[in-house]
Amino acid sequence: MKEKTTYTKAELKEFKSLILKKIDSAEDDLAILRASCANDADNGTEDTSPTFKAFEEGSTTLSKEENTKLAERQAKFIINLKNALIRIENNSYGVCRITGKLISKERLTLVPHATLSIEAKKAQ
Repeated sequence: MKEKTTYTKAELKEFKSLILKKIDSAEDDLAILRASCANDADNGTEDTSPTFKAFEEGSTTLSKEENTKLAERQAKFIINLKNALIRIENNSYGVCRITGKLISKERLTLVPHATLSIEAKKAQ
């Protein structure tokens, strides 16, 4: 029996639906992270007492840095998901870029932007 080299149109449609849902969710999360980094709603004047001001400012700065890192990761995740949509349109979705074999459906369900099969990922 010949080994399957691509997913069917119905399978690709399922993956596309999953990816679109993940993009919507990720974009919502990114908007929240960016809003927390922008600090639009707060001018930092809720406590003008100098007693713990230095600690609070350090904590706020650290929190903003962490949120900025998370926002960058989320933006990269969205780009990877959008690239997966392009691969669906090109009929190359789900094909390992190292081995050329199909990536398992289970892996793509968990990591829909994957470009490597488990065996290729382990070999890295």
